[in-house]
Amino acid sequence: MDGTQIDAVRRFNRTVSERVGVLHDHYLGLDRPVAEARLLWEIGARGRDVRWLRERLGLDSGYVSRLLRSLETDGLVTVEPQPQDRRVRTVRLTDAGRAEFAVLDRRSDELSLLEPLNTDQRARLVGAMAEVDRLLTAATVTLDVVDPDRPDAEHCLRSYFAEMRERFEAGFDPARSLLPDAGELRPPHGVFLVARLHGEPVGCAGLKLPAGAPAEIKRMWVDPRTRGLGLGRRFLAELEARAARHGCDVLRLDTNKALTAAIGLYHSCGFEEVAAFNDEPYAHHWFEKRISASPSG
Repeated sequence: MDGTQIDAVRRFNRTVSERVGVLHDHYLGLDRPVAEARLLWEIGARGRDVRWLRERLGLDSGYVSRLLRSLETDGLVTVEPQPQDRRVRTVRLTDAGRAEFAVLDRRSDELSLLEPLNTDQRARLVGAMAEVDRLLTAATVTLDVVDPDRPDAEHCLRSYFAEMRERFEAGFDPARSLLPDAGELRPPHGVFLVARLHGEPVGCAGLKLPAGAPAEIKRMWVDPRTRGLGLGRRFLAELEARAARHGCDVLRLDTNKALTAAIGLYHSCGFEEVAAFNDEPYAHHWFEKRISASPSG
């Protein structure tokens, strides 16, 4: 990585941490450090499961437990197991916790980074913040290999089918489509990836690796809420790398004419339109890409 880029990131981190006040034990004038204040904020008025808090903040269970004990000791939260599953613990604010949450909310508004700036500078800063937020969010998304029968994978596929029913001119019936059997998307015959943001599934993509035939991308979908983070391009790059390591030199996919953004993505990633190579009833475009096979040792 470029040393100049690393220096710029470090300088940015120092500036933000100093300006926002995370270096102080009394964040926003409250009698607690920023980690406890942030946890209080995430619990919010509705309450949250402990697991959700860990995944949302990217913290290990031991550290979250210590923070929660501190908030409990101060009488700000309660932590109770759910009656239907005692392994799941829910955190809720007490009356005192809701009062401190309100103070935190008000003082966060008062801590304005924009106040000293003129109108043009404010617009530039807000725009830059939005871009930084988008890129940092993209960097927190994980891609994991999962079994296509797992709940996260099934959630993504159901969401994919629902969107296709809305967008395709003739609707979409999975029973009519050339849907891969789950076994075709399990190693060694294939792979199925799920993208997660803060532990929640936000996208999926499958790769068929049939013996003696080109690799084929199937069922790539990105949650509309996370589009613009580059997940489609990231899926394509990851699946291409896996196909190459498998020894494949051709990567294929098909798509519907309604998916114009996807078609543009495939063109920009080096896929070329070819004649139909299957009988997929919902496909109007077929693509191939020559890749460099590089099977692992």
